[in-house]
Amino acid sequence: MSMRFKTYITIGFFGLFLVSMQSHAQVNPTVTSTDGLEDPDDQFQELFFEALKQKGIENYNRSVEALQKCIAIDDSQSVLYFEIGKNYNKLKNFGEAESALKKAVKLEPANEWYLDELYDVYAQQNDYDKAIKTLRQLVKYHPDYKEDLAALFVRTKDYDEAIKVLDELDADFGLSLSRDFLRNQIYDATGQKKEQIENLEERVENNPDEESNYLALIYRYSESGDADKAFETAKKLLEINPNSQLVHLALYKFYLDDNEPEKAIESMEIAMKSPQIKAEAKVLVLADFVKFVRENPEYEEELVAVSSMVGDSNDGKTLVELAQYYVTKVDKQKAIEYYSEALKLEGDNYGITRNIIVIYIDLEQFDIAYKKAEEALVKYPSQPELYLMAGLSLNKTNRFKEAIEQLETGLDYIIDNNKLESDFYYQMAKSHLGLNQPKEAKRFTDKANKIEISK
Repeated sequence: MSMRFKTYITIGFFGLFLVSMQSHAQVNPTVTSTDGLEDPDDQFQELFFEALKQKGIENYNRSVEALQKCIAIDDSQSVLYFEIGKNYNKLKNFGEAESALKKAVKLEPANEWYLDELYDVYAQQNDYDKAIKTLRQLVKYHPDYKEDLAALFVRTKDYDEAIKVLDELDADFGLSLSRDFLRNQIYDATGQKKEQIENLEERVENNPDEESNYLALIYRYSESGDADKAFETAKKLLEINPNSQLVHLALYKFYLDDNEPEKAIESMEIAMKSPQIKAEAKVLVLADFVKFVRENPEYEEELVAVSSMVGDSNDGKTLVELAQYYVTKVDKQKAIEYYSEALKLEGDNYGITRNIIVIYIDLEQFDIAYKKAEEALVKYPSQPELYLMAGLSLNKTNRFKEAIEQLETGLDYIIDNNKLESDFYYQMAKSHLGLNQPKEAKRFTDKANKIEISK
C-alpha cells in the first residue's frame, strides 16, 4: 500500500518540455532559436514530443524507447532520466525507475519533483529506509513532506522520532486532525497514556478557548478511568463556553453517575437536538436515555418529548432506536410508527422493512403483513424470509394455494439455513392441511422434522 498521504502538485508536460528545450539550447549556443521551442537537433525535439505523446496514451515502453534515443543525442538533460523513471514507475519496474531517477537527481540534486518521484518509487515498494532518506531531502520544500516523514516513522515504529517531527510541525503550523491521528496512533501503540494526557493538558492550558482540546482531554480521562477529572474538565468547558453542544455528550453520563437526573436529561436533550452531533452519537445517547427510563419510568414523558425532537431531526438511526424501545415496551403500534418514519429516511434498509412485517404478524394483522411482504419482494426478490412471511400471512387468511406458490418460490433462495428451511416446510404442511391434503401435509411435516432431528 502506498505510504503517500498528500496530493502532490503536478507539472504540465509542456512546461517540462520547455525547460528541457531551453537547457538543450544552452548546450548548443551556436544555433539561433526562432520560437523558443526549437532545438538545433530537430530529431531530439521530435523524439521528446513522441515520448510525451506515448506516455500520455499509457504506452510507457515506447515512451522509454524514444527517451533513450534522446539520451543517445544528448545525455546531459536531467529531464530525460526523470521521464524514463516516471515511465518505469508506471510499469512497476521499480529497479529501472530508481536507477533512472537517481541519475536525474545526480544531474539536478535540488529538483523537488525528481526527489518526489523517487520517493514514490520507494513508497510503492514499502522500502521505508530509502523512503525516509529521500524525505529528509524533501522536507525543506513543503511541510506535507514532513508529515509523511512522521507517518513513515510510525510505520517503522520509530515513535520517538515521529513525536519529535509532530511536535515541530505543531509548533510551526498549529494543530491538525491528521497529525493528531498519527499522534494518537503512537500513544495507543506505546501505551503512553500519561504522556498523551499531559500533551492534552498542555494544549488546554495554552489554548483555553479551544473546545476540541477539552473534548479530547475529557475522552482520554474517561478512557483511563479518571471520571472525576473528566467531569471537572467538562464542567470547565461549559463555564468557558456555555453554548457548547458537544460537551453534553459527556456531561449527561457524568450527571447520571452523579445521581443528577434532571441535569442529565437536560444534557441529553441538548445533545439530541444538536446539529453538530452525528447520528451515530445520538443513537448512543438515546440508548442510554431508554435504559435510564426503563429504570426510572417516571421520566417517560421526557423520553416522549425527546422522541418528538428525534422525529424532527431526520435521523433514521435514532428513530430505529426508539422503535426498538417501544417493541420492548409492548407498544408495537408505536414501534411501527417509528420504523415507518425511519424507512422513509432509509428506504434501502432491509432490516427495517423486515421488522415492520414481523410486528404486523405479531399483531395478527395478516392482510397488512402480506401486503408489506409483497411490496418488499419487488425490491428484495431473493430474500427467502419475505416469502416465508408472505406464505405465513396467506395461510392465516386461508389463501392456501397462494401461500404454497410463495413458499415454493422462496425455497429456491435458501442457502445453508436449515432452520429457515424447516420453517418453510411447516408452513407448506399447514397450506396442504388447509386444502384438505393430509398426505402432502404429512410429507412436508416429516421433511421439517427430519431437519430438526439432524440439527
